[in-house]
Formats: sequence, C-alpha cells, structure tokens
Amino acid sequence: MKSKQEYAVKENSLSDKFAPKYKDDFPILNQQINGKDLIYFDNAATTQKPESVLDAVDNYNRTINANPHRGAHTLSIRATEAYENAREKVKDFINAEKSEEIIFTRNTTESLNLLANSMEALVEEGDEILISVLEHHSNILPWQQLAERKNLKLKYLYPDQNYRIQLSELREKLSEKTKILSISQMSNVSGVINPVKEMIELAHQNDALVVVDGAQGAPHLKTDVRALDADFYAFSGHKMLAPMGIGVLYGKKALLEELPPFLKGGGMIEYVKEQDSTYAPLPEKFEAGTPNVEGAVGLQAAIEYLEDIGLDKIKEHELELTEYALEKMGELDYVEIAGPTDLEDRGGIISFNLRDIHSHDLATIVDSEGIAIRSGHHCAQPLMKFYQLNSTGRISFYLYNTKAEVDKFIESLDKVREVFGYGS
Repeated sequence: MKSKQEYAVKENSLSDKFAPKYKDDFPILNQQINGKDLIYFDNAATTQKPESVLDAVDNYNRTINANPHRGAHTLSIRATEAYENAREKVKDFINAEKSEEIIFTRNTTESLNLLANSMEALVEEGDEILISVLEHHSNILPWQQLAERKNLKLKYLYPDQNYRIQLSELREKLSEKTKILSISQMSNVSGVINPVKEMIELAHQNDALVVVDGAQGAPHLKTDVRALDADFYAFSGHKMLAPMGIGVLYGKKALLEELPPFLKGGGMIEYVKEQDSTYAPLPEKFEAGTPNVEGAVGLQAAIEYLEDIGLDKIKEHELELTEYALEKMGELDYVEIAGPTDLEDRGGIISFNLRDIHSHDLATIVDSEGIAIRSGHHCAQPLMKFYQLNSTGRISFYLYNTKAEVDKFIESLDKVREVFGYGS
C-alpha cells in the first residue's frame, strides 16, 4: 500500500488561489449567518448554485416555459429543444453512447427506486442481490423491498477497519445466484472511493448486472460509464451545483428497452386503448408526466460550469483541503475521525466526532459561528451500527471552500469544547 506521502498533493499548488477565483460566482455564500461570514461545509448533502445556473433557470422561466413534446406551438418546441439539449449535455458528461440512455428523474433516490421496481422482471425466487453495508439508505431500502416481494436473498459486503471494501470479499460473495450488484461510487460518510471498475468486471464475470450510485461520484470524479462498463449509473443535480428535483439514470440501451416502465401516464405512451396500451420508445418510456425542464436546463448550466473549470482541478483542490483539514484535526486529541486519515482513494468528505459531545450539539454550536456542517447518521444507519457509531459530524468540500475556512472551523471546535466545560 502506498504511504500517505505518496498521495500527498503539492503544497500551495492550487487551493490558496483556486476557491477565491470562483466564490463570488455563488451569491448565497456572500452573506452572514448568526453575524458571521457563512462557511458552507455541507456539500455532500447539497451544493450551492453559481450565477450561471440561476440565470439559466430564470431565463427559461421568463422566456420559454411550456410543456415539451406535447405542443406544436413555438414555446413548446423551444422547451423541447432545451430539454433535449440538456439530455445531450448529460450524455457527453458521463460519456454515454446514446442520448436515449439518459433518463431524467427527480434524484438518485428515484433512479434507484425505478431500477428496483423495473428490474423485478429480471429476477426470480432464490436469486441474490449484493450491496454493501456502507450504502446510503436510498441504495438499501429499494433492494430490501425487491427482495421481500420476490423472495430473494439480500447479501452485504462489509468494509475493513479503514472503511474500504476489499475485492477479495466481493469474489467470495459473488455466485451464480447473484443477479444484481448495487454499489456506491463514493461513500457519503467516509469519502472512500470504491474500486467500481474492478467490481463491475468481477460482477460481469458472474453475469450479474451492476448498478452504480454516483450521487457522490459524479460531482467530483470524471466519470466515463462506458469505460466503467456500468449497466446503470444514477446521480443527482443538486449535489453538483444544479437545482433540486432533477436527477439522472443512465442505463445501457438494450437493458432499458428490456425493462418495463416504473411510472405510467402522460408522456410515456405510444397508444392508449380502453383495455391496453403501448409505451413510447426510450427515453420517454421512463419519463411519465410533465418533466422538470427548468431543472434539466439548470443541470446543463451546472455541467458547463464544472467543465469550464475542470473536474480534475476541482478534485485536486478538494484533496488539498481534505489533507489540510485532516492534519489540523489530527492535532486535536479530542477529535475522532470516522474514516481513513490518508488520501488514498478518497474524496473531500470527513466524518468525525468530538469526544463526549453529540454531533447535533456540535453542529448547533458551530452554526452559531456561521459554519454549516452535517450531523446525524447521514442516511447510513447500517454503516453506523457496523462501526458502533451513534452519529457523526460531517464536513464536505467543494470548489468554493478555502483553507482559511478550515482554520475557522478548527477554531470553532475549541468553542464547542468550552461550551461543554472542557476548556480550550
């Protein structure tokens, strides 16, 4: 295994000048919370939106707003063009082969529920579904319900003491009965990046289909679904500078054509008769009802913003902040990190606890300093139970965060201790 030094990023190579260049693009960050300049460290939950995204959505609503695909009038045609242009942008962003492989949903959660319902047609009693204990609840509950409906066996992969899943365990637990492997690209608790390409290769050797939860991956990692050979890949716009309520499900065309639709109604039909109906081709087959066109427009603008900067540069910046924060937190003997403390295969998410202080109290007190962090179980209760954690605080970085903000956060931890009478 490589040492921490081998993974260390160049000192002062990027972060000191990176975030200030872009921070003014985000109006919400230029305000005070509780009389202090806002420091936003809750990016793994939701990111903020730059002016270009806000302007794109506003312009759509002011000049285009209409139902796509349903009208012959000019505004409807323009709305259709805007919606399909966004689909094409998403296709290129993840390097899908065809635009009809891009299904717009509300979020990653809906994408995974869509799959767990539609893939019911591909499994039978006695088959196995394989997931990991580190998954977000959105990548657990749908498979639990599918297993219950079809009398399937739901099996788990378990991470090691460094919060990493080993390929050796995957090899042991894959079998001829395994029909589905559903795995997160990056953990929303530990920030660990799973070796999904290698996991997909192993699963395909056993003829299993692979679903990748890219909610934390797509905003931070340059993702090529064809290079990964992922069968399905899901992510959310609101975690990558886009509006809430817009998500993506990618699926290989042949597989999507094989699956039955999840929701039924207007927009996803070909012909409807009194007793039966036929469905529209992809992607409309999975997009029932009036779609979130303004969300898709916002997602396109967000992708363009990220691509103008470069995901590789953003990741480098995040790793610099992560290394810096881990070093500073490591100097405090009352901080307990819930996750790896090196930079090997990880992103800019750090979960932690202050000894003898609940994470909700921690989050409330640092909020009084204008610092927004997450607290609780992070929709990952099985992982928390596995590591015997009740909850954790969580900080997560994006392109607009700075080392100076990390310093203020570290200072706020002393204040938390002082409030509880532990001294500085």
